Amino acid sequence: MAEEANLEIEDGSKSKKKLVIIIIAAVLVIGGAVGFFLMSGSDAAPETLADESVVSATETTEASGSGAKVGSALYVAMPRPFIFNVPGASRDRIVQIKVQLLVRGDVNEETAKKHIPLIEDILLGVFSTTTADELGTSEGKETLRVAALDKVQAALTDVEGSKVIERVLFTGFVMQ
Repeated sequence: MAEEANLEIEDGSKSKKKLVIIIIAAVLVIGGAVGFFLMSGSDAAPETLADESVVSATETTEASGSGAKVGSALYVAMPRPFIFNVPGASRDRIVQIKVQLLVRGDVNEETAKKHIPLIEDILLGVFSTTTADELGTSEGKETLRVAALDKVQAALTDVEGSKVIERVLFTGFVMQ
């Protein structure tokens, strides 16, 4: 009886030893794999790769002849969404549009922010001239966006002497 108890205890310690050995082996394999992936990058330093990508982007921009600097596109968000009623064929609808303005450069960004009340007034006027049937199609939404851009650019040209806004973007559009 005593011998059987000793045999069971020895079997339990052998299984614990095996478990510890398996865990240690797994940790070593995982550690080796992580070390391999971290050490096996490209031969160039990360700073060198970043400098090369900036240089190639600058050369591409200069070659295309565009006057805009790389990364100079800025977005000015309207402080609140436009919520308005539009007439429809069967019933009136409520529309909510979230708008952002694409500008180029810090000066145009500040100018657009300075004239947000004027821009909001113009956009609300343009939005109120549409119908639910027009807004139900993607062509109607695009027509509204282009009309809004034209009106805003015309007003800012009168006030500032230049087209400050490059694009009017609808970042949210809900019609109920």
